[in-house]
Amino acid sequence: MLGTRMATKIIKDRKLYFRCDECSFLYENKNLAEKCEEYCKKYHACSTEITKHAIDI
Repeated sequence: MLGTRMATKIIKDRKLYFRCDECSFLYENKNLAEKCEEYCKKYHACSTEITKHAIDI
């Protein structure tokens, strides 16, 4: 692991989302946002296996 995983919390329309601070993709699941951020930091790219779960709000 590269260090502390810290997805940013986003509240929109009273619903909680989590953002990868590296690529800004949004997720409904904190764990996915943290995995995305970890992958982005390590490889300087996004994982299609993770980002397929990203949402658009």
